This record gives sequence, C-alpha cells and structure tokens, in this order.
Amino acid sequence: MVLSEQERKKVVYDPNVPDTRGRFGMFGGMYVPETLMGPLDDLQKAYNEIKKDPDFQAELDGLLKDYVGRPSPLYFAARLTEHFKRADGTGPQIYLKREDLNHTGAHKINNSLAQILLARRMGKTRIIAETGAGQHGVATATVCARFGMQCIVYMGAKDMERQKLNVFRMRLMGAEVRAVTSGTATLTNALSEAIRDWVTNPTDTHYIVGSVAGPHPYPMLVRDFHACIGKETRAQAMEKWGGLPDYLLACVGGGSNAMGLFHEFRNDKSVKMVGVEAAGEGVSSPRNAATLTNGQVGVLHGSMSYQLQDSDGQILEAHSISAGLDYPGVGPEHSYLRDSGRAEYYAVTDDEALDGFKLLARLEGIIPALETSHAIAFLSKWCPNLTGSPKVVLNCSGRGDKDVNTVVKELEARGDGSLLFE
Repeated sequence: MVLSEQERKKVVYDPNVPDTRGRFGMFGGMYVPETLMGPLDDLQKAYNEIKKDPDFQAELDGLLKDYVGRPSPLYFAARLTEHFKRADGTGPQIYLKREDLNHTGAHKINNSLAQILLARRMGKTRIIAETGAGQHGVATATVCARFGMQCIVYMGAKDMERQKLNVFRMRLMGAEVRAVTSGTATLTNALSEAIRDWVTNPTDTHYIVGSVAGPHPYPMLVRDFHACIGKETRAQAMEKWGGLPDYLLACVGGGSNAMGLFHEFRNDKSVKMVGVEAAGEGVSSPRNAATLTNGQVGVLHGSMSYQLQDSDGQILEAHSISAGLDYPGVGPEHSYLRDSGRAEYYAVTDDEALDGFKLLARLEGIIPALETSHAIAFLSKWCPNLTGSPKVVLNCSGRGDKDVNTVVKELEARGDGSLLFE
C-alpha cells in the first residue's frame, strides 16, 4: 500500500501511543497465528503488572547499574565537533551517548535483561531470540547465562559468517546458535524462524524480540525497556549545559536504539529527532535497506509498517554492509513518527558508513559498530546545513569490535590499502 502525500499530511502526532490495540496511528497491530494470541495477551498482562511493581523495578534498576554499568556516559566529542566547525567558529556541539560502553558492548542488554526478568516472572523456562549483527544474541545469551535458562538464538548463515566473534561469544555462554539458511540467510529469515519456533512452543518459551518490531506489545515493550537511554540523556544534558538537546541522532534498522533515545523527548517540540537508515549501494539501487525512504506500507513479522516490497506485496531482499541494519522492515512507531512529521529519516550508503567508521576512530579513538557508523557518516552531509551551534546527541549504539573483519574485507574489495598496509 502506497500512501500519498495528502494521506501522510493527515497523520497527526499523538505522543500517547500505542493505543489499546497496539496501533501507532495506522501502524502496528497483531498479525499473528491464533496460537500466539494467548501468549501475547499473557505478555501484555504481565508487562502491565511489572510496571506497577516496585520490587521488579528495583531488581531491574539494580542490575542495570551493577551488571550492565548504567548510566552510560554522555561524552562531548571535542575533536569531532572541531572537525565540523565553520570558519566563523560556529558549528554543532556533538555529544555521544555511549551505549557501546555497556556490558556486552551495545544497547541491546537493556532490553534482554528486562525481558528475561519478565519471562522468569511468567514462569517461562526456555528463551529464544533472533539476531543479525549478533549483539542482541550476545545480550540474550548473557542474561540466560546469568539466570541459568536455556537459550536458543536464530541467526542467518550469512550473518554467522560475517559475525564469527559474536557467534563464539554466544556459544561460550552456553547458547545454541541455530543457522538459518533459507531466503537470504540474514536477519529477516532468522526472525521468521524464531516466530515458527514460538508457534510450536508457546507454553514454556518466551521470545525475546530484539527490536521495536513484531506484534503488539513488543514494539511498546522494547521501546520502554530502552527508554533509560533517553531518560539518562535528559538528566545528563541538564547537568552539562542546563538545557535540552536540539537534535537527537541515531541509526535505524528495526529501530530500538533510536526509540530508546527518542521516547523521553516525545513531548519536547524543541527537540528534533533524526534517524539514519542503510542505503546500501544507493537508494536507487536494488541493494539497499532504506525502508522509510523506499518502502511501502505492508505487514511483516506480525505488524503493519513500512516494508521493502514489490508491486505484489512480496518482501524484497535488503542489503547493508551492517548486519544489524540489513532488514527490509522497520518498527511501526518509526513509520508513525515519519508520517506524522515528528521525526525525519535519511539514508547513508555502505561506502559512507565505512568513512564514518574510520572518522570516529581517527578523531575520537572510538571504534563504532557499523550500525552507528551510518549515523556518524550522516554528520558529514548534515552538519554543513545546520546553523548556529546546536547541541546534537548521537546515540553510539554499539562498539565495532564485531565488525573489524567485515571492514577489512570491504576495504580489500575496494582496493583501499590506507588502513591495511600503512
């Protein structure tokens, strides 16, 4: 389904979403087999209970502090800021929200930890998850090891090859990593296999969904479990400069790190939200993952959102150098934010992301995940158009150890010896 510009202009932003049906405007919902309606209803009820339970919240807060290492720092990137300074001395003041410093190296641990506590409360004994870049799989394997629960992670065979380090980490912590060879053997297919498993084992199994995608209540639940990112950012911004950020910037695949940052500021109209998705080999190329740029409204993995699809509604193959952004869909709330105008979304190519990867390493001594590298790369296109010296908070969603082998291969393929042979 293609929305016209007129239809998009009719979308009015409401910060109090989703509604009781799990809808963010027209997006979201529960498009699942009947077998899963009961487990999803049970999950919703359990989540409503824990929100009001001080003991649950105290246990979660304690683990986020002492096990994960929160709050993560809000770091002023002085040399990155200097790099984008204009001749008149103005330019954006760039701060990095350092989710890469969390235990396991990314934001994913926030959600996995909260969900396993919820699963334990519901009496579940078996945990399943899907993963692309491997960070969600590692986070889930980590919390399963911490609480002594069975863990099965579905991962595309292609992603297992380019993320060998994370596969090893998951197995080291006792998880079973199941290779998915169907379709493109990437995140889309891993998610499909995880859903099939859950349909078969709905009673004892909890599915820890890794992004703000899937059927209700997952987009809401995962967003809320990552909302600590934005809450900390607000407090840290007030402490550092006594005001709110002017811009929030984050990469978007499914979109969990972005929603974790954005949600706290949904009512602050002065704070602009910017998401950066993967253009792959270019938005006009068939090899991209720019869902909000090129997609049409459809249903995938249990919810209605923008998807990359053909004229018959068949899901197209996505491509990104980043395994975590290599997905043909996006969380339904991002679709809603886009059409309501509350957030803006842009796309960055593989080559530009590699430049972003190198830029942050060279200027700040921080090696970012390839996902984060898309947001870093966008600064080069975006900053020259900004006026004054706005405060920009960029979510550094993960660290790049997992991506070094991929970057080496890509640089070799491009004939770029600047890093390989100097």
